[in-house]
Amino acid sequence: MSEVIKNRYEFVVLFDVENGNPNGDPDAGNMPRIDPESGLGLVTDVCLKRKIRNYVETVKEDAEGFQIYIKEDVPLNRSDREACKSLGIEETEDKKVTDALKKLKKNDPDADIKLRDYMCRNFYDIRTFGAVMTTFVKASLNCGQVRGPVQIGFARSIDPVISQEVTITRVAITTEKDAENKSTEMGRKSIVPYGLYRAEGYISANLARKVTGFSEEDLELLWEAIINMFENDHSAARGKMAVRELIVFKHSKELGDCPAYKLFDAVEVKKNEDVEYPRKYQDYTVEIREEKIPDSVEVKRMV
Repeated sequence: MSEVIKNRYEFVVLFDVENGNPNGDPDAGNMPRIDPESGLGLVTDVCLKRKIRNYVETVKEDAEGFQIYIKEDVPLNRSDREACKSLGIEETEDKKVTDALKKLKKNDPDADIKLRDYMCRNFYDIRTFGAVMTTFVKASLNCGQVRGPVQIGFARSIDPVISQEVTITRVAITTEKDAENKSTEMGRKSIVPYGLYRAEGYISANLARKVTGFSEEDLELLWEAIINMFENDHSAARGKMAVRELIVFKHSKELGDCPAYKLFDAVEVKKNEDVEYPRKYQDYTVEIREEKIPDSVEVKRMV
């Protein structure tokens, strides 16, 4: 594992969707998420982190130190038990594991740290985003909640988006009765014709050093995952999605050189004057106002 990061970072991600649903809302019939007051489209931080996890899992294929903790259909306590085994706890029933952890804590004051370090060392997403590990929480261990150094906010579209419902037909039939009736089924899918979304993120070198050990190698993998998070995740429902910009701000020290908002304000995304209804990325202009950025902060456009 390479050296732990020593610099604070902020970053801005611009991605777009064309004729797709970037993040459906299950409470609204899986329609695209939209701020009801402004009409701006929304994509949750959970959705973006899922894309990053999926990319890392695809690239690393559970290599040592790069496993993914939060997976679909995989119980979290299964991974927790692997950490317990590293400290000699072989129990498999949840109650017995909890009792054994409480007993271990009494005999070994450093049990919390050992379990936390095991999980951070083996699971990339815990090292990056942190996690709530229920097995350890139930046993009243402090390591049950790990605060990760990388945090991403909700993505919000630059301009209001219109959610359109498109009627579709299904010609495939399920039963012989359907064949006799020669009937087709009607359905609907919700899409955004076009939307350019902006997400902002933070990376704390202080938390990386004190808690998870997030390293320079992990950081490079994170940039790679953000840039390619839609490339191996295409589907008919999501339409055409792509990361258009990744703008990274690197501070000169661990605690940073200036407030994050000043750096975010330096990135201006505007719709071109002659465009009424944007339908492609070229309908926007992205400008970085260098005069608003301190000389000690390095700016890099990764895409």
